[in-house]
Amino acid sequence: MDDIRNLTGMHIDILREIGNIGAGNAATALSTLLNKKIEMAVPRVQIATFAEMMELIGGPEQVVACVYLRIEGEAPGNMFFVLPPEQAERFVRRMIGDDAFSFQGEAHELGCSALQELGNILAGSYLSALADFTQLNLHPSVPALAIDMIGAVLSFGLLELSRVGDYAILIDTAIYDERRPDESINGHFFLLPDPDSFSIIFRALGVDGL
Repeated sequence: MDDIRNLTGMHIDILREIGNIGAGNAATALSTLLNKKIEMAVPRVQIATFAEMMELIGGPEQVVACVYLRIEGEAPGNMFFVLPPEQAERFVRRMIGDDAFSFQGEAHELGCSALQELGNILAGSYLSALADFTQLNLHPSVPALAIDMIGAVLSFGLLELSRVGDYAILIDTAIYDERRPDESINGHFFLLPDPDSFSIIFRALGVDGL
């Protein structure tokens, strides 16, 4: 298997650029959806071990809101968008216009649908940018939502990859209303291409060497 640890600074720069383009596309879609100007940024792209991924969130028992999508097509893999439950609730309140919304309340199903749509927009925008760069056929599955301990929700995607490696690509994402930049919503994308997909992606980008 190609070793993700062989990713160079150039590879990371390419992934960051793809992330920035995807964030721009997602910001446009969210602005239309919420009828207000939404900005997005990709402050960090890095390679993280599975243990580091858990610690970044606060440990394997930390409860998170997680949208999971399977990447289908010529370079399949898994994608997780993870954010703290309180920030997920804040986004849903803005999205549905209910300042009292809680995942524990009666509008739970509506909130879950709104959060799945957020994950769908973000993942779709990122994959669209990646597909444009690589000319590969890539598309996301229907999103699934879980509010559970991070160790439990990530174990599904890590099970297959952990047989051949111990690393994944982390893309931090910050979403904020330009009128309230101090109330940003900060989430983490965990991109876990299947073992054979890394070389396919970077070969398509014209940067072999993995």
